[in-house]
Amino acid sequence: MTREEKSIAIEDLTAKLAESNIIYIADTSGLNAETTSNLRRACFKAGIKLEVVKNTLLEKAMEASANDYGDLPSVLKGNSSIFIADIANAPAKIIKDFRKKSEKPAFKGAYINGEIYIGDNLLDSLASLKSKEEVIGEIIGLLQSPAKRIISALLNNAEQKGEAAE
Repeated sequence: MTREEKSIAIEDLTAKLAESNIIYIADTSGLNAETTSNLRRACFKAGIKLEVVKNTLLEKAMEASANDYGDLPSVLKGNSSIFIADIANAPAKIIKDFRKKSEKPAFKGAYINGEIYIGDNLLDSLASLKSKEEVIGEIIGLLQSPAKRIISALLNNAEQKGEAAE
């Protein structure tokens, strides 16, 4: 790879990092062709961009980015793939699902909305994170609950008065 090609690759990676607040890094080495194809297919269905990257190029893209990736570049050893997503827990769920059959992909770290997560031990916690839509749905449900009870009580009260009048 020439210096110019590296520069273009770094710019491309920097732009991809700037577009997303959710980035996972995992080791996908050792996966056979069929498993890799299944992983890519699962990522595509979930709206996740999966890309194998060179560690030095990704590290330079992180340095050039406006985001603060903290210690995340320290996990860039060996084979690295990035998962770029819109939903915080989607890549963790896919990695966890694939790990039921083998030990790869191995989770290295993640950048989620300005927070840094490093270490395979955090995968379960990240998979259980609720998406923005799930949290909003729960809040709406909680807000609707008291109103539904009041309306139900008023309707029951009106029905009881109507029965008493007959």
